[in-house]
Amino acid sequence: MTEQLPCFRSLAIRKIPEPDYADVCLATLPEGAGTDPREWAERVFSIESIPRWVAWAMGLRQALVPLIGIPRAPKNTFTVSEQSGEEALIFVRDRHLDFAVAVGIDAVTRLIRVTTAVELKGWRGKLYFSVVRPVHPIVVDSMLKKATRSKPAPR
Repeated sequence: MTEQLPCFRSLAIRKIPEPDYADVCLATLPEGAGTDPREWAERVFSIESIPRWVAWAMGLRQALVPLIGIPRAPKNTFTVSEQSGEEALIFVRDRHLDFAVAVGIDAVTRLIRVTTAVELKGWRGKLYFSVVRPVHPIVVDSMLKKATRSKPAPR
């Protein structure tokens, strides 16, 4: 019997191989848009791509998390930490959870993929993520859609 290799690969899953939570969101790249994954990661997680309701929710998060002993997220939380091939990785290690977000570009199919993997730590991480879990794919999908609807990124 031959060993079966995984068919889905992502820097996010490589960083957190046994996540407590994972999801993938897809969108089509706009006509004429570039295919640099770092540029797309920066674009998807930029202030311009955050819908108002998501910005409001993030502001609420910043106000409430200190109440359970979680530090407020720094402004540079979504900085690309690594790029390999068609993916750019954002990786954050914190006391309550680690998360990895990989933004991948398939230049052939013109798809952009955002893969998230999360490892929870202790009761704070579990409590925090119990609130985030139901809305996480909705938030990421809305940011991805907004980023791909605006003016194409340069080539």
